[in-house]
Amino acid sequence: MKKDFYEILGIDKSASPEQIKKAYRKKAIEYHPDKNPGDKEAEEKFKLAAEAYEVLSDPDKKARYDQYGHAAFDGAGGFGGGGHMNMDDIFSQFGDIFGSAFGGGFGGFSGGFGGGGGQRRMKGSNLRIKVKLTLEEIANGVEKKVKVKRKVQAQGVTYKTCPTCNGSGQVTKVTNTILGRMQTSSPCHTCSGSGQIIDGKPSNADAQGMIMEDETVSIKIPAGVVDGMQLKVAGKGNDAPGGNSVPGDLIVAIEEVEHEKLKREGENLHYDLYISFPEAALGTSKDIDTVNGKVRIKLEEGIQSGKILRLKGKGIPSLNNYGSGDLLVHVNVWTPKTLNKEQKQFFEKMLEDEHFVPKPEKSDKSFFEKVKDMFS
Repeated sequence: MKKDFYEILGIDKSASPEQIKKAYRKKAIEYHPDKNPGDKEAEEKFKLAAEAYEVLSDPDKKARYDQYGHAAFDGAGGFGGGGHMNMDDIFSQFGDIFGSAFGGGFGGFSGGFGGGGGQRRMKGSNLRIKVKLTLEEIANGVEKKVKVKRKVQAQGVTYKTCPTCNGSGQVTKVTNTILGRMQTSSPCHTCSGSGQIIDGKPSNADAQGMIMEDETVSIKIPAGVVDGMQLKVAGKGNDAPGGNSVPGDLIVAIEEVEHEKLKREGENLHYDLYISFPEAALGTSKDIDTVNGKVRIKLEEGIQSGKILRLKGKGIPSLNNYGSGDLLVHVNVWTPKTLNKEQKQFFEKMLEDEHFVPKPEKSDKSFFEKVKDMFS
């Protein structure tokens, strides 16, 4: 079971953005690879703190996490608000938060940054797409195949060691001050910290050795997503130049297509059912649209307009796997707007008939009671 993000950072849900940032910086410094060389447990805590901060520092992600927990970012295909972050992601995104605590470098994690600020492992830019989903697809989960135009490294591109930084990815500057000689390091401006520059490239590649390619990406979208939610497909963004680079991510924004008859409210669905006077008086059976096909319901004779019928479990599944919402059928008795002479005469005769005089029972709830029940 995944550990709570607030617990990881040692804060509560009411923490301000500044408190969240301060708590993360404290954890990041405590478990930084430079302070804990070779300590796998510290490395894991360092990654967990970064994952927690990535979500809680983003107002949209934080709101979704507060509502749905880890399920808001779970799903097949590499989705997540964090969870898939590696050291390169962390230093690339959040290095400025704690970098000054380590002499301005990017830390000493092997395989990417090097002790005292070595090569930066470049990460490509993210791509963003919007995927439209019907209520039926949202209710059942779906796999979508989308065509994405990505920047990828061209075949035949070769690299050589950057002559400016000699492959270190960093340039060092020594300044004489009244306090003595001070040494500072910064990413190499020639290679952007990668330690490599292009040695040769094919004619169809751009200055960075990249070409545009179309790729079909399969996206598995879990049931219960909501409009505006963003999912992440790791590694399906643009490539970055350099032999030691990693691709960016594909950010998938969910857009819910409005259903013709069903209206969504969280995990519940609403359906307006219109019936005639005769159907209300005599009772009837009706076919109702659901996200899994039609179901037939029976209306008892004498049913009143405003009656709400609840079909348990016929709504949208919960992202937290807590079951599904309900389908609320709102019964509306349709009043005819035009009547012929014979029909008018019939209703005129019924004006004083005891069977047509309203006699609400205690069990017949008022409009305000029904609204209260809906929100309780």
